[in-house]
Order: sequence, then C-alpha cells, then structure tokens
Amino acid sequence: MQLEARNLSFRYGKGPLIINNLNLELKSGEILGLSGPSGCGKTTLAKILSGYELPQGGSVKIDGKSIPSKGFNPVQLIFQHPEKAVNPRWQMKKTLNEGWSPDNELLDSLGIEKAWLKRWPNELSGGELQRFCVAKALSPKTRFLIADEITTMLDAITQAQIWNVVLNKARENNIGVLVVSHDQHLINRLCDRVFIGK
Repeated sequence: MQLEARNLSFRYGKGPLIINNLNLELKSGEILGLSGPSGCGKTTLAKILSGYELPQGGSVKIDGKSIPSKGFNPVQLIFQHPEKAVNPRWQMKKTLNEGWSPDNELLDSLGIEKAWLKRWPNELSGGELQRFCVAKALSPKTRFLIADEITTMLDAITQAQIWNVVLNKARENNIGVLVVSHDQHLINRLCDRVFIGK
C-alpha cells in the first residue's frame, strides 16, 4: 500500500505558494522523515496528506484512490499541540473511544492511567493529552500515520516511551509513518529515509 502526493501546490489566501509542485511517496511499513526549516510548509503538508486541508493543485491518493471523505480516515494525523486536537467538553474516555476502543495493553504501554479516563482535557498536562492522541490514532484500521512534531514539547523519557509504542505498532500493523520534525537527531535515529522541505 502506498500514500502518494502528486504535484501538490498550496497557498493561504492570496499569499505566496507554501507548497509548489511537491511529490512524495510513503509506503506501508516505511518510516519516512520530513525535515526542513520553520515556515517551509511541513505542518501544512501534514494537514493536506491527512485530509485536513485541500491542495489548490495536485492530489493525495492511497494506491491510486482518493482518501475517503466519510467514515474512518486511514491516514491519521497527530498534532504537535494536543490541547487543540481534543474537544474540551468531552471527558477523555469519550475522546479516546471516538474512532475505536484501545485495549488496556496499549493504554498501559503509553502510561495512560485509568483515572485519567474520567478527567477533562484541562485537568491533564500536555504530555498526558498527547498519550491519548497517540492511542486514538493507532487504530487497527490506520494505514498511515502523520506525526507532526508530536514529542517536541515533552521530556526525554516521555518522548522515548511514545516513540517506542508508535514504532512497535507501526511494525505490528505495517503502518507507514511520516515523522515531521526539525530535530535532525530524532529523524536520523528513527527513519528509513528523509524528505527535505525547502
């Protein structure tokens, strides 16, 4: 299975093109790094690949077919700022079970405590919220995972724990992972190859 971006172009409003005629391929089971300077369009590309933004030009397809606009999206995006990705009016159990119901083994591996399920997002730290966002994205139906600076704001121990779980699940379920990061050391350590944004 392959996630393909072909001839992508994108601009906000009438501004300059942030993405211009970009081509990218991510295969099942591959760990691809996306690196580049701030402002080069890494987060915008992550949103386009996962269907949160539509390109002005080009297309994104899985094995030649458009990503489904309804139902479960096989391309899951984990944002850098988890507090912006959860509904503040939902307890964490509802947020977690929105797309699927992760088992206790996955929750334990991510360090999610049972008591947290009854809490509201504002009662958890950023690192605790991000663990929920990772669990939610790792559905058995997920074919590709876009990880946009997902551990940038976290301490080294939490970073290692989260990436260990993500990479294990990727191997187990043959998920292709796009690691978006400005941390070259992290990208070199995790990825099979690197795509450099300009």
